[in-house]
Amino acid sequence: MLYIMQVAQVDSPNVSVDGVVFQLIADDLFVLLVKRKGEPFIGYWALPSMPVPAGESTLSVTKRCLEIKAGINRRKLRSVEQLYTFDNLDGDPRGPLLSVTYMGLGRNITPKASQTTEGPLFFAVDELPDDLIPAHHEIINYALGRLRSRLIDTNNVFALLPELFTLSSLQNAYQTILGQTFDKRNFRKKFLGLDLLVATQEYIQEGAHRPAKLYRFKQQKVEDLVRTFV
Repeated sequence: MLYIMQVAQVDSPNVSVDGVVFQLIADDLFVLLVKRKGEPFIGYWALPSMPVPAGESTLSVTKRCLEIKAGINRRKLRSVEQLYTFDNLDGDPRGPLLSVTYMGLGRNITPKASQTTEGPLFFAVDELPDDLIPAHHEIINYALGRLRSRLIDTNNVFALLPELFTLSSLQNAYQTILGQTFDKRNFRKKFLGLDLLVATQEYIQEGAHRPAKLYRFKQQKVEDLVRTFV
């Protein structure tokens, strides 16, 4: 006897990607936003977003999205990781929507305007525009929490700093992102004890103080810390 199984039709959710790109500018943490040109939320500030076509990975779409909508060359991102999959935050008018979100870190990132970009600008994370899509505000807050965790558990701060940097710049980066103040001597002792840095023979003049030694990370890739220093 032949049995025919009936399969219920399921409405598949739309899948899009959102890119959260952070960089440090003058000791403040900034995030990349674009001004939406189309519906929904036309005229609102938003994270760079793009639908995911069939057969293409979410990572490749994210990198293409940043280039097309924000004029950001993917090679400027020194660290990229999948952040989270958000399920229809605040109810998207287009219907069921899954947002696969990636977090990218870089330095000296300058959007390049073109016919496809959407007025990309970097905003300080503590001065986000009032007309930011509410769901994207939630995503940025989530990404900030992840970034803070990564800075405590890994060497991921390398992606936000110049290749050569002073210990003062390193400490400022941690203080800015974590929202904490560290004792200068204690911070340097603990961080140097992690054996992540190489002291170079180069120096830089910082104000009226004596020249400061420049350091670099041994590895330009994400590594877990053997112990925390915070």
